[in-house]
Amino acid sequence: MIEVKNITKTYGKKESLFTALDDVSFEIPEGSTVAIIGKSGSGKSTLMHIMSGLDRPERGDIVIAGQILHKLKGRAMDNFRATQMSFIFQSFFVEANQTCYQNVALPLEIGEVGNRKKLVLEALQKVELAEKINKLAGSLSGGQKQRLAIARAIVNNPSLIFADEPTGNLDSVTGDRIIKLLFNLNKTDKNTLIVVTHDDELAARCQIRITLKDGKVMSITDNKAVNKRAKVKA
Repeated sequence: MIEVKNITKTYGKKESLFTALDDVSFEIPEGSTVAIIGKSGSGKSTLMHIMSGLDRPERGDIVIAGQILHKLKGRAMDNFRATQMSFIFQSFFVEANQTCYQNVALPLEIGEVGNRKKLVLEALQKVELAEKINKLAGSLSGGQKQRLAIARAIVNNPSLIFADEPTGNLDSVTGDRIIKLLFNLNKTDKNTLIVVTHDDELAARCQIRITLKDGKVMSITDNKAVNKRAKVKA
């Protein structure tokens, strides 16, 4: 589903030049759970931004479902991202003064999708927040806000979900519940889940673990030996 081909990304010029990613290549099979790990400054977030089309590399290609991302421009990129991808962030980014319905319906409005009430209710039911549909998002607990963010991420049935430190602002018990929810949704909705994390326990739960250091792939581990396709290409 996803091919990362010789991605290089630098910032700055001359003496201040910084290489965030250095000739990074690997493949991710459809439906996988993937952890991208490494210390701060290793290139994790830069890689996620490039893989999702939020940023562009100097060299290399990202191919998703046969589509080369850098060839998409403007509205075509926006439409591809809106229909194929969703994002879950550490800080939730829910609109506190809007209802749960309004928060979850946002991707549907952007994509001009019909039958919104049914789709929003189904998404909220999956994260056990259906009874909160008309409540203001600001009234929810931290764990509930993250579940609301997950409902918003899955309402358009994306094939690919990026999660950037999704449990970083949660206590361990609530964080574990969120992790179980994400993995259950991966099984039921058959999406591909890519998690950027510092959490070794979360990384160990993923089928594939990609370790970055100084912008390079140091290792790719098939945690459960269920798929041998994810590998560094020479």
